[in-house]
Amino acid sequence: MTPMQPSLNEIGRDLLVVPRWRLALTLATPFALVALFFVFASRQWYVAALACPVLLSFLTYGSISHDLVHRNLGIPRWLNESLLSAIELLSFRSGHAYRTVHLHHHARFPAEDDLEGAASRMSFVRALFEGITLQPRLWIFAMKKNGRDRTWMIAEASAVVIGLGICIAIIPITPLPFAYAALMIAGSWIFPLVTAFIPHDPRGGTELQQTRLFRGRVLSLVALEHLYHLEHHLYPQVPHHNWPALARRLDPFFEREGVRPIRLWF
Repeated sequence: MTPMQPSLNEIGRDLLVVPRWRLALTLATPFALVALFFVFASRQWYVAALACPVLLSFLTYGSISHDLVHRNLGIPRWLNESLLSAIELLSFRSGHAYRTVHLHHHARFPAEDDLEGAASRMSFVRALFEGITLQPRLWIFAMKKNGRDRTWMIAEASAVVIGLGICIAIIPITPLPFAYAALMIAGSWIFPLVTAFIPHDPRGGTELQQTRLFRGRVLSLVALEHLYHLEHHLYPQVPHHNWPALARRLDPFFEREGVRPIRLWF
């Protein structure tokens, strides 16, 4: 913890609670978006179809899978593990590799061995290209780091390869599964830019200076209420549904500590 950081008891343990109806809706959303992609694409509603994988990439890696990584949704462990695997496989990624690398990022940033945060030390252009090979490298890193989840990660990698093979094999019948797979894989290429380069500053001397603080209605709208990276680093046990409330409660603390927020206009 940051030396003067308020405890979770001080800011409110209600931030750990998500209503059951909202939790159910959240966990169903990735599967619904996949189904909607194929419905829209089959009807040649291409703009609506394209929006589905864009939202899916944003909402899984950035919040839904992210909460499953931290096990902060209050669901049974077996269900958490199964959903982490299944939801990330919708995006042709390994959920358990993601968890290993992300938790290592929380423990080690800005160390040199933090693979997830490495893009924060790169130029904009290099960070943009970093994502092209990131997912295989994350998997290799996680396989070496985490023997406990190795069975999960091998199964997930196998499922990704088999799934891609099927998508390619049925192109003569329908190109839609291959188009979906290509969009999801390409969507993951931007992750280093948006999850490491933009929110982090490895030159900061303290935890409050190593992750940027964002505020304002414009940025909240652009990021769909997801630009609360500093708050998340300080309180990773708070699910994404409550990040805006967490941010509001922490504003006096940030002001006392002299942490200036970044805004886009207002």
